[in-house]
Amino acid sequence: MNHILLSIALYLHRSSSYKKTKQFARDLLFNSNNRYKRYFDMTIIFLVISSVFILVYEVKHPVPAWLDNYDIYFVSVVFAVEYLLRLWVHNDVSEMIIKEYNDANFLAKEFHLNLVIKKALSEKLKYMLTPSAIVDLLAILPAYRPLRILRVFILFRVFKLLRYTKSINQFVDVIVNKKFELLTLLFLLVFIVFTSGIGIYILEADKNPQIHTLFDGIYWAIVTISTVGYGDISPVTDVGRAISVLIILAGIAMISFVTSVIVSAFSEKLGELKEHRIIEQLNKNRSIIILCGYGQLTKMFFRQKREHPSNYLIMDKDINRVNAAIKDGYVAIQDDASSFQTLRKFDATHCEITMLCMTSSDVENIYITLNAKSISKKIKVISRVNDPENVNKFHYAGADELLLPHKVANTMIYTAITQPTMYKAIHAILTGKSIANIDEIHVHQSHGIVDMPIEALDFKSHKLLFIGIERNGAFIFNPPSSEVIQPFDVLLVMGRKISLEYFKSKHEGSINVG
Repeated sequence: MNHILLSIALYLHRSSSYKKTKQFARDLLFNSNNRYKRYFDMTIIFLVISSVFILVYEVKHPVPAWLDNYDIYFVSVVFAVEYLLRLWVHNDVSEMIIKEYNDANFLAKEFHLNLVIKKALSEKLKYMLTPSAIVDLLAILPAYRPLRILRVFILFRVFKLLRYTKSINQFVDVIVNKKFELLTLLFLLVFIVFTSGIGIYILEADKNPQIHTLFDGIYWAIVTISTVGYGDISPVTDVGRAISVLIILAGIAMISFVTSVIVSAFSEKLGELKEHRIIEQLNKNRSIIILCGYGQLTKMFFRQKREHPSNYLIMDKDINRVNAAIKDGYVAIQDDASSFQTLRKFDATHCEITMLCMTSSDVENIYITLNAKSISKKIKVISRVNDPENVNKFHYAGADELLLPHKVANTMIYTAITQPTMYKAIHAILTGKSIANIDEIHVHQSHGIVDMPIEALDFKSHKLLFIGIERNGAFIFNPPSSEVIQPFDVLLVMGRKISLEYFKSKHEGSINVG
């Protein structure tokens, strides 16, 4: 038996289809970035609402057979499958067996399969006893029709909405964050209710015909402190009325305290919820630009007359700069871009992320670069360098491109003094004030112009000036017309906007212009 279970575990361990299926189920249930999770959640919510509607409808109306079958078979089967999937992905029994088997071989000790199975089942049992798992199980029970009393468990399906409704989850998180304050108020409330209830019972049990038991006194205290005041029990003595006044004032004070605690909690959480929503929306895009720091370089980036990027986000630690960016009409959040926990919020597996490190601190820009590259090597990092002596450090950190504003400014100033005409021409082209524009054409491996000579592209007939090629990090200026285009080349072309657009449209589908 042990040999059979070990063989099954080895087979599952080596099976890529099994691993992909289990990972897909795990992402569908837990990964908010999974493109199918939203539809799965909406389906579960619809099933919950429809089953509760059927329960309410059948109180006074006969339910059609097809609707009853839908509730018995379809809804309950879906909930049962979901429950089993959650139980399945909670832990991986086969991986636990393989790990224990390898450890036993390495340490030259006896392999005990029974202990591994017991540990794996123990973990699954612990999950089954969690509140959310119990709710999932109770949501399946109404499918057993011989016991009609189980129909009431349909109401437990409503609690499943806590898992699938984001707004409710956020509300619960806010309440949990203020657990200490709310528990303190709850203990105070219980103390006042029981003290007042016992007091009114002792004082008026033999004088008030409406109070017969201690429960009546506690019931009166709860109704009074909640300021509901049904009027079915009223004190008849002066001391009892005095207690009523005090408990009413205490109730008003406690309601005010609870309200202020919850409002302050939501105020603290509001910014975080807003930032989470912005990042969540960004992760749905195929490409993202993250600008770290809202300073002069970032402002200059947006002041260009060319099209602004639509999928961007400005991050800064200074709330004043964040507010300034929002006031200027940009999307910005207050967060530390040099923090690993901040950058991991962005989905680098599905999105093409470009990070612009624009802060005034080289140390901070290096930290941002290191964290970005530790999350994914595919993240492109363009970093500002304030001190030229730190260039090597940025290269070691993994920065793809470096901006040296002081060096560029010095070069432009020198050019403006010594060659003013050239300066005007370059400045006009770079700022978009000239009728001529410079653009890049990124050639990928599957593009149709690969292995074609430059002369075959016939830039001259398109009224374009071909400047050169960037290849393997080196720039080839004015290459010969016989030079062959290779995969991953970047062609630098200059011309009027209409000519560039025509050239792009002509090669649309085979060229990606950046």
